[in-house]
Amino acid sequence: MSGRPPSREADEARRQQALRDIDRVMAESETVGGSSFVRMAKRAQDHLQADDKPEGDRIEVWGTRIGRMAGLVFFAGLLIHLAVTYLF
Repeated sequence: MSGRPPSREADEARRQQALRDIDRVMAESETVGGSSFVRMAKRAQDHLQADDKPEGDRIEVWGTRIGRMAGLVFFAGLLIHLAVTYLF
């Protein structure tokens, strides 16, 4: 390297490249880490709210919601029963 200090244009170009690299790393790390949990939570919420059912058929939507919530309650009760029976 020569003894001259870098020009302002070169400094600005390196600064812009560094900012782009930081933005890219932040986007990739968000995709791998935090957003996978958010995506799973959103899918579970959509599933329990019966978002996959047609909006025009209110009885089917509410029946699906009730059935899925009952299944969740049953699963929680079974989990508690098995924990109390075999772990404690």
